[in-house]
Amino acid sequence: MNLVATKARVSDTEKITINLGPVDLGQIDLLVQEGFYSNRTDLIRTAIRNQLNTHADVVRQTVARKQLVLGMQHFTRADLQGLADAGQSLHIQVLGLASIALDVTPDLARQTIASITVLGALHASAAVKAALADRTH
Repeated sequence: MNLVATKARVSDTEKITINLGPVDLGQIDLLVQEGFYSNRTDLIRTAIRNQLNTHADVVRQTVARKQLVLGMQHFTRADLQGLADAGQSLHIQVLGLASIALDVTPDLARQTIASITVLGALHASAAVKAALADRTH
């Protein structure tokens, strides 16, 4: 089985919610109004990217140390069935997006996925997520 990390294609973004105080929000609105940023989201994305760039070496070192797949890793029913047929299990460790095909049954997922650690987003059916809840870190 040849599982390759690729750039995310399913969804390039995930929605998050943050709470800000009125002074911080007002300052953001002022910078948008003055033309420094096109909108609030633009400022927030820029600030996050700047912080990620500041800590890029730590991220790289941790990815290597923890042997995380960086990017996207997709698991098909055929991938997991091949593991089941061979009597093997999988430890999924992804920084980015891990996706499990929607036709993967909860039983097949439990049979073949020993543990799952995703820093980012996990796309799978609700039934598969529930079946793997005790193996998710």
